[in-house]
Amino acid sequence: MSDELPDLRASDADRERVAEQLREAMAEGRLDMTEFDERLDATYKARTYGELAPITRDLPSHHDAKVSMVKHPVSDDPAAIDWSERMVRGEASSTMGFAFWSGFSRKGGWVVGRVFTAFTMWGGGEIDLREARFTEREVEIRCFTIMGGMQVIAPPDLTVVVKGFGIMGGFDDKATGEGTPGSPRVVVKGFALMGGVGVDRKIRRMEKLRLKEERRRERLERRRD
Repeated sequence: MSDELPDLRASDADRERVAEQLREAMAEGRLDMTEFDERLDATYKARTYGELAPITRDLPSHHDAKVSMVKHPVSDDPAAIDWSERMVRGEASSTMGFAFWSGFSRKGGWVVGRVFTAFTMWGGGEIDLREARFTEREVEIRCFTIMGGMQVIAPPDLTVVVKGFGIMGGFDDKATGEGTPGSPRVVVKGFALMGGVGVDRKIRRMEKLRLKEERRRERLERRRD
């Protein structure tokens, strides 16, 4: 996109890149949901670069986004995880979760190491891997619960193997399967004694927003027709 060519017609790829920048800004807290919805509507209604430019002018990396619109093609799947960006060096930010008559949670952009061990007794735990980063390609998550509950949440892109079992309880597996190329391999093991461990796949919040936007865009296109 170029401010020097404000009357040049914008493409669907240009609109999608602006939408992606808005999603990132909302995730960072720069926009609230109302502002996000207003700007997103304006994005999909925009016909020219001149109409797109003001939408992200007050957001970081606006200049870089303008340049990328001209030089780079849109990805086939903007929601897909780039695993090369999720692999990091250094130590894990957390190696253990513990809850006794209480709860624990690991979610967001936390760093997962080679082994993460979780234990709950009369309590609950959440291990969310959808935004996590990894130090290793092979990861083991050990889940042990006694009269408690635990939930492991994986993104659809991640390779997951579940090997846990239940004793008068359940170790529910809804996630075993291959991920996308370059994905770490996460093995979830352990046991549930008179309790439960669930391993599920769920889409990320950003992807939910993208699907919502696609439906919104389809409605706008039907109105134009």
